[in-house]
Parts: sequence; structure tokens; C-alpha cells
Amino acid sequence: MLALLQKNRQQKKDCLVSSAIVYNRPSTLRQFGKNCRRANQKYQLRRLAIVAKKIITGHDEERNNDIESYRKRLHERASYDEMRKSMEPVESAKGYTARAMVLASMPHSKPEETYFERKNGNYTLTMQASHKIGLPYGSIPRLLLAWITTEAVRTKSRELVLGSSLAEFMRKLDIKRTGGKNGRISALHEQMLRLFTTSINCTYSDEERVAGVNMFVADKYELWWNPKTNSNAEQKTLWESTIVLSESFYNEVITNPIVFYMDVLKGLRKSPLALDIYMWLTHKNSYSKNSFMIPWEKLQAQFGVGYPNDAQGKSDFKQNYKKALKKVSEVYPEAKKLIISKEGLIFYPGSPHVPKTKK
Repeated sequence: MLALLQKNRQQKKDCLVSSAIVYNRPSTLRQFGKNCRRANQKYQLRRLAIVAKKIITGHDEERNNDIESYRKRLHERASYDEMRKSMEPVESAKGYTARAMVLASMPHSKPEETYFERKNGNYTLTMQASHKIGLPYGSIPRLLLAWITTEAVRTKSRELVLGSSLAEFMRKLDIKRTGGKNGRISALHEQMLRLFTTSINCTYSDEERVAGVNMFVADKYELWWNPKTNSNAEQKTLWESTIVLSESFYNEVITNPIVFYMDVLKGLRKSPLALDIYMWLTHKNSYSKNSFMIPWEKLQAQFGVGYPNDAQGKSDFKQNYKKALKKVSEVYPEAKKLIISKEGLIFYPGSPHVPKTKK
């Protein structure tokens, strides 16, 4: 039996090698690994075995002569485990965001009021906007904050260059360029103004003390591209759009930013609630060591923006929270450790999505 298992294992390795030889590029191995996880593995191996047999029996004499050298090189450079690692996010894909904006979430949908408040235990997030402009809401300001924080951490500078065209900046955020009154171009421009003109207060209070900070995201901003005057998003201007972060916001994001994978954040951008859960959970896993339960009332106070505090509102929040958590678990497996109960969310500690670096 052991001999038979070893023989089957070797056949699988030979099929992997032969597949790479046929196409003569390492990406074939990565694609094969992905296909094996999505489809029937036995079928894939049988199909590749047929291709390998054609090579070995002389259909491509020139490549037959190099089979052994290819096999040695591929086994040295690209084992199956290495292929899996090659598909994981790389160091350059790391992103950062402000801890103060993750402990309690911003509005998910357009609020009617210009005053907004969220609580998370002893922490309170308060936002006040101009009546003419309004509060930031949805996925776009969350992506904006992530990009701004990431650039601030990377450049160690308060002044950030957004780019000389709107399309250039939208590519940085991985936002599709669609025009019109309800298009993404107008939405991005609107949300930037809402975010940059809103005052933010972060307060922590307990029985012994009260501490807080007042801040704006930006002290100064110059946006030279305007969707109302520039119908072509690719059109470059003579000057680049820039923002100067406020000193209090810059200090907040530099001192203790939350780290995550930017590609994962962009993948969840259709759901503001999923974005909030992902960033909160990877932050929670970076320091929590014990399990505990969070009642639904506290979860709704932290994440349930826009849900009425009645029976129907609580029920809707629970259902949407479950759906968003499922989306997060597909890209962040540690989220599967959380258990949904009738009373609330049972938290079991896991690993942060981005492993901590040893100092």
C-alpha cells in the first residue's frame, strides 16, 4: 500500500513538471494549482498525464531532450508549497489605515443629518460636517483613508501627491471610471470633499479619566481635476492635486496604524460593512489573547450605522452582519473562528492577516 501511494505521489509531481514543459513558463504551475483547488483534481491530473505521454513518446523531440533539466530546475524552484506561497499577498501589497476610524465605523449609506456618533465600549467617534457638503459615507471614503494612511506611512510626509489626472488617482484606488451624475467619477470627487471638510473627535472615557483629540483629515487640499469641467478623466492638468494632512491626523496614523492587505480591502469594497469587519478583526487579532462574547447591542452600536433601534432594525442588522462576515471569511480565514450565537458574536483569538514583524 505504501509503495502504491508513493507511486501516485510521484505521478502527480511528474504531471506538474510535464505541464510546465508544454507551455514553457512557470505561470503554468501557479495556474494548475489554482485549478486543482477549484475543480476536480483527478480529472486535471488525468488530462495532464495524457499531455505528458505525448511529450515522452516523441511529439516534441527538442523538448524531450530537456525534460530532465526542466524537472530538476522546477523541483528546485517551484514545489507545490512554493506555488501556494507565490499566490499569497506580497510585502508591497500591505496597506495601513487610521486606528481611530476602525474602532468605530463611519456611515454606510448617505445620512440625513450632518452630526454622527458611534460608540465602541469606552471609545466614542464623533463627526460633524458642513450642512452644504455633508458627511462622508460608503466604501469610497474608507478606501481614501486607507490610501492616505498608507502613503503617509510610506513617505513619512504630511504632504501627499494625488496625481495630475482624476483617472490616475482612481487607478490607485482601483475604482472603475464611470461618468455621469451618478457615476464613480462624481462620487469620488464628492466623497473627497465630504471627508476633507468633516471635523472628527475621538474620545476615550472611563471612571478615572477622559481623553480625546479633535482633528481634520487635511489642513489643506488642492484638487485640480473637476468632473464638472473635465469630462475626460484622463486629461492631465498643469498642476498635480495634493493634500496636506493635519498634524493631529498625521500623528494618529503614524503612531499606531492598522495594517492589512490592500488587495483584500479593494476586493471587499462593494460592502462598507465587510470593510469595517475586516479591518476591525485583523486589528483585534493583533493583540487579543482571550475569547469573549460581544452582545448584538454593542455590535450594532459599533457597526450598525443607519439601522433603527427597534426589533426590525436589530433583525436586519444581524442578517447583514452575518452576510458581511461570510464575505470576510472567504479572504481572511481567521474570521471563520468567530461564532454567531443568539446572544451575540463569540470571539476566538486568531492571527492578524499581516503577520507581525519582529523588531
